[in-house]
Amino acid sequence: MRRNDIRNIAIIAHVDHGKTTLVDCLLRQSGEFRASQLVGEGILDSNELERERGITILAKNIA
Repeated sequence: MRRNDIRNIAIIAHVDHGKTTLVDCLLRQSGEFRASQLVGEGILDSNELERERGITILAKNIA
């Protein structure tokens, strides 16, 4: 059965051009998090070094 409600996207941009910020906004707008959930910035930046430096180091995917 083919589903019509699934969309695949790829975000490719140069270093420090807002990819993580864009993904954070897309996830919030899509309703992936309840209003009661505390979700900070850099949702995908789970690595300790990424959080410490405020940068994305490792590639991630979301399903």
